[in-house]
Amino acid sequence: MAQLPLILGLVGIVTSQAALADPPPTTAAPSGTTETRYCLHVGPVTGNLAETIECWTRAEWAEQGVDIDKEWSKEGVRTIG
Repeated sequence: MAQLPLILGLVGIVTSQAALADPPPTTAAPSGTTETRYCLHVGPVTGNLAETIECWTRAEWAEQGVDIDKEWSKEGVRTIG
């Protein structure tokens, strides 16, 4: 029973640390011109273990079925142009 206060204290520390963790970003991609390229992390290509970064315009991402504003908060790296 002497361990109960110690266990409760540790549980309190762990839960308070989880509450202070940074929330995931929810921002949309920055606005730009039609020539602005948006760079996103792209999963590894078959046969390769390395993740790559691809930089395309909004129109090019849309052709691939990617909503740049939705994916930016998870995979966005930078803009060019």
